[in-house]
Amino acid sequence: QVQLVESGGGLVQPGGSLRLSCAASAFLFRDTPMSWYRQAPGKEREMVAWISEDGAVATLADSVKGRATISRSEATNILYLQMNRLRPEDTAMYYCYSNWFEVWGQGTQVTVSS
Repeated sequence: QVQLVESGGGLVQPGGSLRLSCAASAFLFRDTPMSWYRQAPGKEREMVAWISEDGAVATLADSVKGRATISRSEATNILYLQMNRLRPEDTAMYYCYSNWFEVWGQGTQVTVSS
């Protein structure tokens, strides 16, 4: 089955950390750039992080620079997003995206609250 499945979201206190994972079908993952997006209630979906097909290049949104790291495992077809020093404004649904095939995962909810 061709799909992207996110996991790792949850409720975390401000200042905490989470690692999001996206398990991908090989077809959607190999040899294609991958991205993480997020969408907060009432707001447009925004790109959080992007990584090249070989993992050599990564870009982060200004809002998460210095607090987030995107990475990928070619051995397991998993995309990761490590987020540290989380803030309430990071609260959103986080989505994995296969750039070349334009396929979205179902999302994982991250809530940052005390």
